[in-house]
Amino acid sequence: MNRRVWLKSTLISGSIASLGGVGLANALTLEEVKKFNPRPLSGLIRLSSNENPYGPSKRVQKAITTAFDHGCRYPYAYADELAEILAKKEGVTREHIIICGGSTEGLKVTGLTFASGGGEIIAAKPTFLAMMTYAKQWGASINWVPVDNNKGYDVDEIEKRISSKTKLVFLCNPNNPTSTILPSKKLTDFCDTVSNKTILFSDEAYYDFIEEPNYPSMVEFVKQEKNVIVSRTFSKVYGMAGLRIGYLIAKPELTQKLRRNMVAYSNVLAIAGAKEALLDKEFYAFSLQKNREAKALIYKTLDQFELPYVKSSTNFIFFKSGKDIRTLHKEMMNKGVLIGRPFPPFFDWCRISTGTLEEVSMFTKALSSIYG
Repeated sequence: MNRRVWLKSTLISGSIASLGGVGLANALTLEEVKKFNPRPLSGLIRLSSNENPYGPSKRVQKAITTAFDHGCRYPYAYADELAEILAKKEGVTREHIIICGGSTEGLKVTGLTFASGGGEIIAAKPTFLAMMTYAKQWGASINWVPVDNNKGYDVDEIEKRISSKTKLVFLCNPNNPTSTILPSKKLTDFCDTVSNKTILFSDEAYYDFIEEPNYPSMVEFVKQEKNVIVSRTFSKVYGMAGLRIGYLIAKPELTQKLRRNMVAYSNVLAIAGAKEALLDKEFYAFSLQKNREAKALIYKTLDQFELPYVKSSTNFIFFKSGKDIRTLHKEMMNKGVLIGRPFPPFFDWCRISTGTLEEVSMFTKALSSIYG
């Protein structure tokens, strides 16, 4: 056993024990450490960016290193091969798929393509900002609709605001940072209505973490040739955030327009990793299970200090801090834990990402010293 693997294994076992036995049975075995590559405990515990604390898996790492021999090649042909695989997975044709450098690139390109030069995007507030921030630089206007009292999308108000100048409606479901999802029937009714009036963009970066049985993906509307664009990413459940690869799914009429503004197709290493990640069902299931365990431990801590939170459908939790997030951010930093940034107008709410169990233990210890 090399020193790094031993150290990681020791940290995991020791930190779980420090939770007072709550998660002792969930300690990783040495084999799991090798397979699933938990990130090592660092000086600063970063629970601020909704990253998967595991991966890339051993299988994905092997695929990436094997792909080094193709590093001299442009990625186009390799991206086409991945697109064929994804098309089969999603039940669409190759023409429905666009490979991009992380789903963020897909969001930005969509905003540029359809809303530049004065077009309007309707979006919830707060939500993931990549599309709107970029589109504004190209002359788009943003019509912000505050989330409702349950921190979910106010779809009735969004529908009311759609007009002839509306070029896109942005839906992040589950939403970042609030972690909420729309009820299934409300979601499908909303998307059906909106797509008959304008283009609906459905950001499904966290779709894999939804635990509601048979929860619909908006890819079903793409299959019906509706004006719907769906984004997916390998950054979250597949643990590949640093490799920058994602994809869009839309009817060919829309993908043809989007391709005119694409500037990158990821890279051969990320593409090789993504192909293997789709096959690595063991890592996929492991990531989801460890996310459940980490959320349960965070919920227990928040309940202990009577801090309200939104029940999460993601790999992060949005909770009411009861104090200005900018103050809490500094206090937690001083304790060695980095939490999410402010999300106006909810300055007394905090977004905390799930981490490894030892990272959650450090978060619990830091929070306890502040609220205890």
